[in-house]
Amino acid sequence: MDGAQVSEATGVATSRPDAGGRASDPGSVTAAATGVLGAWVSGLDLAAVPDEVVERLSLVLLDVFGVTAVGASLPDHRALREVWHAPAGPAPLIGAGRSVATDAAAWLNGMALVSLELDEGNKYAKGHPAAHGFPAVLALAAELDSSGADTAAALLAAYEVATRFGRATSARPGVHPHGNWGVAGSAAGCARLLGLSAEATAAAIDAGAGMAIAGHFDSATDGNPVRNAWMGASAMSGLAAARMAAAGMARNTGTAALSLGTLLGQFDPAELTGELGERWDITRGYFKRHASCSFTHPAADAVLELRGEPRFRAEAITEILVESHALGAGLTGTEWSNRLSAMFSTPFVVATAALTGTVGPDSELDDPAVRQLARRVRLVAAADLTARLPAERAVRATVRFADGGTLVREVPNPVGDADHHPLSEQDVITLLKGWLPTQPGLVDRAVALSHDLPGRQRVGDALRGLAGSDEEEKELN
Repeated sequence: MDGAQVSEATGVATSRPDAGGRASDPGSVTAAATGVLGAWVSGLDLAAVPDEVVERLSLVLLDVFGVTAVGASLPDHRALREVWHAPAGPAPLIGAGRSVATDAAAWLNGMALVSLELDEGNKYAKGHPAAHGFPAVLALAAELDSSGADTAAALLAAYEVATRFGRATSARPGVHPHGNWGVAGSAAGCARLLGLSAEATAAAIDAGAGMAIAGHFDSATDGNPVRNAWMGASAMSGLAAARMAAAGMARNTGTAALSLGTLLGQFDPAELTGELGERWDITRGYFKRHASCSFTHPAADAVLELRGEPRFRAEAITEILVESHALGAGLTGTEWSNRLSAMFSTPFVVATAALTGTVGPDSELDDPAVRQLARRVRLVAAADLTARLPAERAVRATVRFADGGTLVREVPNPVGDADHHPLSEQDVITLLKGWLPTQPGLVDRAVALSHDLPGRQRVGDALRGLAGSDEEEKELN
């Protein structure tokens, strides 16, 4: 392997310096690490996975099922399905009343999953590993009628590989994390379902890493739904990468060093294999109770806590100062044109929480009182809070009132984070039933399947049951 040497401690290749002391071939180092990942994914046996990891997978899967159905209920998603003309097929459009071709289901479910900013995330990955990989894996599992154990292993592989690529990627300022580092996870999960060899799985992961989207974060703050389509593209690219590998077409050249590194930022291949099989990042994620960007959640939580104080008087607020870490300090917009741009506005989220006590999928966008208060929300970066990343995504909120009174609350992480007020299964079920009031039966089926999936002989029919009935779809219109 030119330009690399293998570490005796890890078995992973590292760069050999050239005459000037520089790493001569980062691609070869990344290829070696990807090879280790490929071997781990192809050999992943659910029976050897710790019980607590399988239990967490069940909860993440329930959240994915339910949140996808919530997104599918939006009018613009109904309109998209109508013009898509997806042919009937084996894969469910979750919550949408029918099953369609695998690729269409993967794309449309991926978009629906992220459309209301309710999907599970992981602060160590700096994004949403499950949303990158689960739609593709579930669609392919329905097509193949895979076993429950293989499907669960593939979902777990998709999450863990995506998170490792997220950890490895330090994106340039302005890059949105949807549709780039997570594609490798989508490819890994699909490769595991297809039963590919270690070498072919590594090639699939590498191909997925080479299909990164260079999306700008301002697309989200501007309210451009292309930002949601990036997750549909992630699902499709993961399927394509695995199929290329199955055909013998894909190669593992360490392309992530170029696509995620040279072009989009910096890439540290050591993150791909650190504590592999020992650290399970799926147990360290967060669930969301607010329909908004995760960076806004701690501020909303702080204001909701203050709202319970006797001295809190919403009508007398003169200013709300939100001190945040550097990652969340850019969501300063005080004007929004649609729900997507509102969900990426800390002033909107904070004002809505202060005045209504909730930030949900149906929160009013054009309430004059919310718009007025939002203009009095000031968001700034605080060095002491930035220093606490990534373990904490802390926020300090100071609310000032007309009589000179002040209330202050600091929170280390949002409610729902595994490290801070984690949500139980019952909490997730309660949220989903509140967001899907006309489809309680779908939520119940999702709960049952999330529990039963690992032990099912075949999963196709059960997954198609999550499309819901024609009657349930009519209830959405």
